[in-house]
Amino acid sequence: QAQLVESGGGLVQPGGSLRLSCAFSRFTSDHYTIGWFRQAPGKEREGVSCISFSDDDTYYADFVKGRFTISRDNAKKMVYLQMNSLKPEDTATYYCAGAPGDCRYFSAHYYSALGSWGQGTQVTVSS
Repeated sequence: QAQLVESGGGLVQPGGSLRLSCAFSRFTSDHYTIGWFRQAPGKEREGVSCISFSDDDTYYADFVKGRFTISRDNAKKMVYLQMNSLKPEDTATYYCAGAPGDCRYFSAHYYSALGSWGQGTQVTVSS
């Protein structure tokens, strides 16, 4: 089973930046995606961004477009989420998850059913 480990969370002031990292291993197929999700207290888990490993396809939720950038390093088996212009409403636990397919299937429901998840990393945006 695939394994994923997040790192890079922390406390940052509004307008600041953080880069989250996701180390992954044990994917048995080249046709898979890795996505970032987040969950704030009392809220449902929501998809943030997705990147495909079979092509260069990416997806961003509307609430992060223009602020967050997802990237991958195949050789290092890493996926990154660069988060700029952070807002207090970005405060959440961020998870990376991997699943077969492509970013058209990017949803918490799909990844929960078919994917593997990391343990999460806390991001707090506060002054």
